[in-house]
Amino acid sequence: MAMAVSSRSQAKRMRRLFFATLFQQVSILWPIFSGILVIMVGSGIVIGQIEGWRIGETFYFTFITGLTIGYGDLAPKHTVARMLALLIGLSGIVLTGLVAAASVQALNAAGRDKAS
Repeated sequence: MAMAVSSRSQAKRMRRLFFATLFQQVSILWPIFSGILVIMVGSGIVIGQIEGWRIGETFYFTFITGLTIGYGDLAPKHTVARMLALLIGLSGIVLTGLVAAASVQALNAAGRDKAS
């Protein structure tokens, strides 16, 4: 019984350390996150204007392209819009990488605490 309580408290401490470290990482990276999101949304709005899409379609295209590299249901036809879509896709890859890196850093911090 004592071992189960100790294990639960250790898991709780690791969880707390993980989220504290993740919050610290995000607080350092938020200007980069914000800049990437501004690039994505700005490019998406320009694409929507060029292609004549409604605002809902524009934001749908922007975030689906940025976070999953798209489904193909909306595709820009003009060359400038296609170039901006590439920028959105690359920005999404960078954003995903930053989130993954911050999460791994937080997991490592929680794991180091467990080892000590």
